[in-house]
Amino acid sequence: MSQDVIKLWPDGAVPNAVANPNFPEKSEVGQQDGILRISHVSVPTLTVFQAPKDKATGAAVMICPGGGYGILAFGHEGEEVARWFNQQGITAFILKYRLPDERLMTNQSEVPLMDAMQGMKLIRQQAAKYGLDVTKIGVMGFSAGGHLAATLSTHYHRSAGSLKASEEAKPNFAILMYPVVTFGAKAHGGSRNNLLGKQNTSAELIAYYSNELQVTKQTPPTFLVHAQDDKAVPVENSIDYYLALLKNDVSGEMHLYPTGGHGFALRTKGKGSIENWPDACKGWLKAQGLMK
Repeated sequence: MSQDVIKLWPDGAVPNAVANPNFPEKSEVGQQDGILRISHVSVPTLTVFQAPKDKATGAAVMICPGGGYGILAFGHEGEEVARWFNQQGITAFILKYRLPDERLMTNQSEVPLMDAMQGMKLIRQQAAKYGLDVTKIGVMGFSAGGHLAATLSTHYHRSAGSLKASEEAKPNFAILMYPVVTFGAKAHGGSRNNLLGKQNTSAELIAYYSNELQVTKQTPPTFLVHAQDDKAVPVENSIDYYLALLKNDVSGEMHLYPTGGHGFALRTKGKGSIENWPDACKGWLKAQGLMK
């Protein structure tokens, strides 16, 4: 089944873009794991996986694949998950967002959020075309994509570069999978360095993108999954975000597992009780009124 691919920005009007023919977009499939990885994104898009009409609930989710803000793990944290959502009657939009790189853009730290805000706005604006309920459109992110999803959840009401704040950019719910949340003591250094740069990063900017510090009572209901033995992104990233939700009376559900490592997505076979996270997620989606 072919998917619609929606460009986030009109041709020639991609904000902050720097044309650089030396860095064309690259797509590679891993020989060992079969995972599609994309880098050097210059034309950000949404790829639509529409739920079958006989199953569709009217809900939708924008998926942000991870990859440390260096690549996009588009296969197992994008396409495989989108198909899983379709089985639940939920339409999925995979966000191919630009990865911060001074060779391809100006003010690199604000660019992924600009793309996420624009993606959410476009989904809302095209809701009728895809049979969506505008009160049931959420965001999901994995690892650094989880950081982007959490940033969208906590910064939608702020301007990002030339893109003005908009309620249309606010997700109705969020699902954060082994997310990068903080840029403080428990940060994933690669994600922080790629987004903010390695040099002379101010304490104010680190705090601004430490999303556990940015949760408010308006942050959307959130479902979190993390493994205790995650060696890439410490489990405290999810715990601290959950505690911030709790402090602000925002509905949250968190599932922590003793084993599973990092980057598992739906590939959990043989990794212990973490195999159960999709069923837990289905239960949460039903409780939120997003599944029949």
